[in-house]
Amino acid sequence: MRIEGCIIGFDEYMNLVLDDAEEVHMKTKNRKPLGRIMLKGDNITLLQSVSN
Repeated sequence: MRIEGCIIGFDEYMNLVLDDAEEVHMKTKNRKPLGRIMLKGDNITLLQSVSN
């Protein structure tokens, strides 16, 4: 599973605020809209630019 969204804020602990976030399941390609979320830095393993 991965989270995709647009970064609109962050702090010194790498906590991120994402807008238009979606939960993407890799095997099924199902996408679940989440809206605006705060993702804790402890849960982040990789940041990658995704083009539309």
